[in-house]
Amino acid sequence: MRILIDRWRLFSLRESAVHRGRTLASVAVMTVSAAFLVAVFGIFGSLTGSVHRLVDGLAGAATLEVSGITDSGFPATVRAETAAVPGVAAAVPMVRSVVPTSAGQTLVLGTDAGATALASVLQPAVESQLGALVSVPDGVLAGPGLGLATGERLRIGDRSVTVAGVLTGGELGRLNEGHYVLTSLAVAQRALGRADRLDSVLIVTEPGADESAVRAGVEQVVAGRAVVAEPTLRAVRTGNGLRILQYMTLMGAALAFIVAAFLIYTAMSMAIAQRRHTLSMLRAIGGRRRTLAADLLAEAAVIGLLGGAAGAVLGILYGRTAIDALPVALVQSVEARTAYSLPLYAIPLALAASVITGVAAAAVAAHQVYKVSPVEALAPVGVSVADRVPGWMRLAAATVAVGAIAIAVTLVGLRLGELVWSGLALSLFFGAGLFACWAVTGALVDAAAVVARRCGAAGELAAATLRRAPRRVWATMMTVFIAVAVTVTITGANRDMLTAVRDSIGEVDRVDLWVAARPADQMPTDPTLPPDTASRVAALPGVARVVEGQLAYATLGTERIILYGLAPGSVSPLYADLDPRAQAEIVAGRGIALSRDLARTLGVAQGDSLTVRTPTGERRLPVVAVVSYFSALTGNAAIGLEQMRAWFDRPGATVLQIDAAPGVHPAVLAQAVRSVVPPDGHVFTGAESLAGVDSAIRQGAAVSTAVWMIVVLIAAVALLNTLGLSVLERRRELGVLRAMGSTRRMVLGTVLAEAIGIGVVGGGLGLGFGALSQFFFDRITPDIMNLEVAYRPGPMVLGFALGAIGLSLLGSLPPAVRAARLNIIEAIGTE
Repeated sequence: MRILIDRWRLFSLRESAVHRGRTLASVAVMTVSAAFLVAVFGIFGSLTGSVHRLVDGLAGAATLEVSGITDSGFPATVRAETAAVPGVAAAVPMVRSVVPTSAGQTLVLGTDAGATALASVLQPAVESQLGALVSVPDGVLAGPGLGLATGERLRIGDRSVTVAGVLTGGELGRLNEGHYVLTSLAVAQRALGRADRLDSVLIVTEPGADESAVRAGVEQVVAGRAVVAEPTLRAVRTGNGLRILQYMTLMGAALAFIVAAFLIYTAMSMAIAQRRHTLSMLRAIGGRRRTLAADLLAEAAVIGLLGGAAGAVLGILYGRTAIDALPVALVQSVEARTAYSLPLYAIPLALAASVITGVAAAAVAAHQVYKVSPVEALAPVGVSVADRVPGWMRLAAATVAVGAIAIAVTLVGLRLGELVWSGLALSLFFGAGLFACWAVTGALVDAAAVVARRCGAAGELAAATLRRAPRRVWATMMTVFIAVAVTVTITGANRDMLTAVRDSIGEVDRVDLWVAARPADQMPTDPTLPPDTASRVAALPGVARVVEGQLAYATLGTERIILYGLAPGSVSPLYADLDPRAQAEIVAGRGIALSRDLARTLGVAQGDSLTVRTPTGERRLPVVAVVSYFSALTGNAAIGLEQMRAWFDRPGATVLQIDAAPGVHPAVLAQAVRSVVPPDGHVFTGAESLAGVDSAIRQGAAVSTAVWMIVVLIAAVALLNTLGLSVLERRRELGVLRAMGSTRRMVLGTVLAEAIGIGVVGGGLGLGFGALSQFFFDRITPDIMNLEVAYRPGPMVLGFALGAIGLSLLGSLPPAVRAARLNIIEAIGTE
């Protein structure tokens, strides 16, 4: 053990301390990658974890739940019917709804004395304050997070209630972060205007009862008027609704690690070059390859571990901040108040990913020197076998590239519709590009040399240098290649996707005015507008037409969707994109339109019949259309507005579409509309509505932008390392040139010419591959975002190529200056 420690201290720790800049750069990049991964796990763990805590806290001993299909709930008579099912020990009715109150968004819970059978976290508190709750008219027990005191009045909708007591305690504070009120079933129903309606019935089975038989009995009496499932279905639906964004962010984190591996590779190659003669001497005096390689891998593992640990801390901080910056339209569908919660597996997984990435990249670098004999290791750069790329390796790389491309294209062509397959296809496509570049390493090096030679006398020397170290040139060129390719792909694909999303949501920006109970950046799902709002707006001078509509979060099958109730004249693509016959069927209640992702999830197509559960019973509707439409959750469906009102007991409208009369300016009309809309209503233009959608999409695309910034940062550091490696490998050669009379300017020009050659070829290659990758990404987007995306090459691609050259020159300046300032005596004496 003492020998191991001494060897580590002399040959690894000392070198890392001397070249602390390179070590810190490697740790920093690994830190950023690990932080990204931990932040992603933290964000989505918080969203689903918050729902799990709420569900577990309320359900207690319940093993089944009857829940509402939409926010309108189901008839209260369902509770008595389920209680009569054999094997049911208790059927606890509950009203649970998140509504705006004078204390902010609050979860209103209403139940009866039967809740004691649940043995939930609320039971001890309720039993201790039951007397106060009963003695106060319209009394409620306030959660500790609302900041209310006993005796205060709280406005819930149009009614006011009195705080009869404040619940305190650890578990009560963690339940929805304390932002809730608990009251009797009758008070909750009156406050929410939900007479004889329930949102949930929690079922506790008798000991020894057959769970499957009880469930079958409950489903039979419910008869499609509500959803019968385990209480955890609420959390599962939340996770399903977030899986698209979660998948995309995880892909971004994976890409960050892949690019970080290139930096580790270049850093370890640089370390090997600096220690090459020491290592070869150790081999000559009996040192084993396995021992020397293990030391290098251990060094890389430590770098990965340090970066992963620092990244875990940074990722937690970033995740906490990002929770508050999530798109409102995304978290709007989450019932629970979101609080930061990091899954237990997040940090170990980030540490493992960091260590594995570092060790794998270092293993490739170590292979360059440790596979040769001590005599070969002492040979100059370009002479050793380790510096050349054998033909069999190029052939193998070409074979892998062709195979990866074939598999990727096949996966896209099969349109399997699964996010995992789409992600695999994209990964294979990028991997094929790298292997193809490895297969033509010689041609790429020659091309870089041709470009460098055009830089005069210094370029001639740079060209010779490039041809002598093809592996190093390939690694440097691939850094530029990846930076440009990822930039073109991400910026182009984001632009194409945003355009497709705009096209998919119809002509919302051409509508003069919208009226809703929620602002433009949120889905207008609830509450409904007052019943006379549409007629009062229609009576205003300057109003040509008012089209009513409804949106609601609903459960179709086991999927959480957005259900639309549409009327003639709606600009929603679920209506406007249909042919006249399908439109008539929708309005008449004889058909349903589905978004493509929902149709795929449910396994139905146009012409099939679909059973829709409603509070009034099951309805059988034919699928009259399947529409390419952007889905915020797992899908969208549309039926007629009148059917929405009747079947789901949702009178009124949640949104109004207003067309101004000819010659009437929307801004002038908006003032008049605001005078007849309730104070908490929102009036906004079509352009503002589109901007709200754009804002939500751009917030989601911010993840891709973060990946792009990470890639560019890593590329700059990697270029600094690899060009610095070039100077180290030629230290003695540059010293001889200086001794023979070469000027500092000549040496400086040599390094810059080398950078220009690498930058031009790498940038051009990345530009072409990035354009192909953007096209490929657009082809798999329908399986990820359920949209048809048209490929549109952007005008900025040439700017990206010039940026690659600029990045190469920027990264080459420090090593170029270092080369020009070489001490001639020290440089010649290095060997």
